[in-house]
Amino acid sequence: MTEGFATRAIHAGQEFDPTTGAVVPPIYQTSTFVQDGIGGLRGGYEYGRSANPTRDSLQTLLASLEGGQKAYSFSSGLAAEDALLRAVLTPGDHVVLGNDVYGGTYRLINRVHGAWGVRNTPVDLANLDAVREALGIQRTRILWIETPSNPLMKISDIAALAALGHEAGALVVVDNTFASPALQQPLSLGADVVVHSTTKYLGGHSDVIGGALVMRDAELAEKVGFLQFAAGAISAPLDAWLTVRGIKTLAVRMQRHSENAQAIAEHLLEHPAVEAVYYPGLPSHPGHELAARQMSGFGGMLSLALAGGADAAQHLAESTHVFQLAESLGGVESLIGYPSEMTHASVKGTPLAVPENVVRLSVGIEEVGDLIADLDQALAGR
Repeated sequence: MTEGFATRAIHAGQEFDPTTGAVVPPIYQTSTFVQDGIGGLRGGYEYGRSANPTRDSLQTLLASLEGGQKAYSFSSGLAAEDALLRAVLTPGDHVVLGNDVYGGTYRLINRVHGAWGVRNTPVDLANLDAVREALGIQRTRILWIETPSNPLMKISDIAALAALGHEAGALVVVDNTFASPALQQPLSLGADVVVHSTTKYLGGHSDVIGGALVMRDAELAEKVGFLQFAAGAISAPLDAWLTVRGIKTLAVRMQRHSENAQAIAEHLLEHPAVEAVYYPGLPSHPGHELAARQMSGFGGMLSLALAGGADAAQHLAESTHVFQLAESLGGVESLIGYPSEMTHASVKGTPLAVPENVVRLSVGIEEVGDLIADLDQALAGR
């Protein structure tokens, strides 16, 4: 019997401790493991960089939630992305990616890997003809998708793009950070790899940094595992344990995040200070029908374009009280940010730049009335 998502989120990889019966598996806070004679490893454990039971429990959980063969937990989302890129690419290879990906992802591909001869073409993923043309560039190895996108909440058709990518012989990667596996299952839609910043919704409490890759191909997973071992970008035991702790409430948290964000989006849609609301739960959103098909909820992220331009956007970002001005997202508390100068400063002045009148909201799980009142008072302050 296949158990439901919420059940697996609590139990997959989380067997009780056989020695004491502890319901919550312990944190194996150790750097090394005693051997029964040279090469006599207990449970395959030798040294903390190669494997750790706490990290393994998280990896088992992640693979279960995303429906993958194997998952690896990293020290950050960008560390996970870097390991994947190095496992797949060599100098001269080419990456096709959305023209609205997270600024850190573009910086990693364009500047870090670009310095080693990796080329890239940003493209509007809603334009399948443009995607097909870009995939035709010689030595295209990866099609990188982020949906919903950060911060303009664009929705990409994973199944259609996966078909195009595979037709061109490219690996199809989906950044599932904004949706989380509670709302979207990219591997079931044809993707080859899912990447997460587990710092965000999976951890869920703004108290841990981490990243993950989930793959459905064993050969690729072996390459990624070797790179993680050889380069060492692992998640620490406590970080892995905290992420597992967060995932246990992921299903209920995502339901509340989505409900709150929907109410806020609807409330602000007709506000005179707001030029546009970017939220896929709104019927007016160009990706609404697609999001309704490939997601089971619309998530807790939304962005606003302010009619008053950059000054109004910055004023809003600095005038809320319940929404706290900070980078990151996906925690139980509501955050507000100004992408042009914060999360996406690395792409300012490029074709991937975020409009200067845009503010991004990570809607938490507080009382929605308090969140709406906070935004109203901040918008009324000019």
